[in-house]
Amino acid sequence: MQGTAGPIDRAALERLDREDPLAHLREEFNLPEGVVYLDGNSLGPLPRRTPERLARMLQEEWGRDLIRGWTERGWLELPLALGDKLARIIGAPAGTVVVSDTTSINLFKLLTAALRLCPDRRTIITEACNFPTDVYIAEGLLDLLGGGRRLVRIEADEDPAEAVDDDTAVVMLTHVDYRSGRMHDMARITAAAQHRGALMLWDLAHSAGAVPLDLGGCNVDLAVGCGYKYLNGGPGAPAFLYVAERWQHELNQPLWGWLGHAEPFAFEPRYRPAAGIGRALCSSPPIAAMVALECGLDLMLQADPAELRRKSLALGDHFIALVEQECASAGLILFTPREHARRGSQVCFRHPAARPVMQALIAREVIGDFREPDVLRFGLCPLYLRYTDLWDAVAVLREVLPAREVRP
Repeated sequence: MQGTAGPIDRAALERLDREDPLAHLREEFNLPEGVVYLDGNSLGPLPRRTPERLARMLQEEWGRDLIRGWTERGWLELPLALGDKLARIIGAPAGTVVVSDTTSINLFKLLTAALRLCPDRRTIITEACNFPTDVYIAEGLLDLLGGGRRLVRIEADEDPAEAVDDDTAVVMLTHVDYRSGRMHDMARITAAAQHRGALMLWDLAHSAGAVPLDLGGCNVDLAVGCGYKYLNGGPGAPAFLYVAERWQHELNQPLWGWLGHAEPFAFEPRYRPAAGIGRALCSSPPIAAMVALECGLDLMLQADPAELRRKSLALGDHFIALVEQECASAGLILFTPREHARRGSQVCFRHPAARPVMQALIAREVIGDFREPDVLRFGLCPLYLRYTDLWDAVAVLREVLPAREVRP
């Protein structure tokens, strides 16, 4: 379905909820009664199984087993074991993903490694509208390295593939834009960058668990992503990184921690990198956080990826149509692409009073978020969002838009 035909009423949305093959997964989340949660693209809600699993880990694995948990409970293997689970979600082969650290730290590792793999090239290409942390990490790395390297920022309406030249070492893009929800053509841009001899590094923070991914099929070189948005791993959940198998033996990332050593418990005085993706590790994994993330990954793996995408797009189509149907004269401007091929799993509108409008929505238990300077952002997570939630959210939006409290 591309868009909707004719006016939408609540009865039609109730019918879609009854027919939804993913409807049972909503019961797997601890969602507060009366809240319409449209901010899972910032922080996913709590899976119901997470508190019990964490309690068991704390009371039994740590509380009773103590240090034996590292060996008897498999704590040391969690970064690689969770990496293999995550690989299934992002379309990557086993042994190419590891869960560790934060997105920013992993980006620093992989950007450094990418520049080392291309020593005769000096340029990193990114977008001016990229998530600020990604740009800051690149700036900080180039400041550290010096040597005439540079960061080129292209505008959102420019084609990244056209910006690549013979001096480009790595193209660093976020697959789904955090502010607008616009989605890049991963396969096309990756192929174009590689054709010019550059490496391709994708940030999957707003993709993993939200849109279908095929890193293996797209021949992606490197990728990073976080665990606390669509993967529902909890606040500050561990992040992940991906390295194509062809680059793993050459990967020279700069954070030489003991867990990335070939033999961590040999405690050798000099560093020897582990074989394979393990060399991307650095320090001891945060076990409680890893356990919480695993609950989110296991829940995600229950869903058919094709159904997730189908519902995500249907939610977006209906939300756009409802806003335009119910709030036609309110000055809202659609900021997210309508085209399915260019849309992630969020819908955003611009409005001159976006900040107070969002504050008013949240006060009425419709939780989305605001992005500077004028963006109302609504995450549409198909694991738990109902079609009737869209009706309820737009009804509140219609009420608050003309209110005095939201005048700019």
